[in-house]
Amino acid sequence: MNINNPAGMEIGRAPPPTEVKVWDPLVRIFHWSLVLSFLVAWISADEWDRLHEWAGYAVGGLIAFRLVWGIIGTRYARFSNFVHGRDTVIGYLKDVFSLRAKRYLGHNPAGGFMIVVLLVMLSILFGTGYMLLPDAYGDADWLEEIHEAVANLTLVLVGLHVLGVIFTSLQHGENLVRSMFTGKKRAQ
Repeated sequence: MNINNPAGMEIGRAPPPTEVKVWDPLVRIFHWSLVLSFLVAWISADEWDRLHEWAGYAVGGLIAFRLVWGIIGTRYARFSNFVHGRDTVIGYLKDVFSLRAKRYLGHNPAGGFMIVVLLVMLSILFGTGYMLLPDAYGDADWLEEIHEAVANLTLVLVGLHVLGVIFTSLQHGENLVRSMFTGKKRAQ
């Protein structure tokens, strides 16, 4: 045993990190700002029109940012890192339900699919909401029904997203919500 090196580690070598940075600050700010904006829009829908409109504008601006950041952003923020084909997503979901899903450092295939679906739904929600403004299409009942139906479906999808995060956190023994605050995940 070497007194100067009791652990037997190579001198000059640092131990491997236990955590790695995955989510950059812009992804985390985007995520929680979108959560807050959607929540405010949902709560204010029938009572506070101006607040509802401003929350909708925030959602629209956040979506525009995320589309750009999904192309030019950091490694794990890029769509090319987490958007997978149908067969990969279905295969991953089968593995999830058989409790043998592979752990991903970034988004897993189901999470990536959910991100795309939520961005599409929120874009439709923003578009139909914008069209309901008085200077656009005004009081079109059919448009308002579509807007409300998309909002309700989006809320269901958000619930599925939260359940997926909880299930994946339990399955892989890591707190994914914490990682969306800190930006860090377990290295191995």
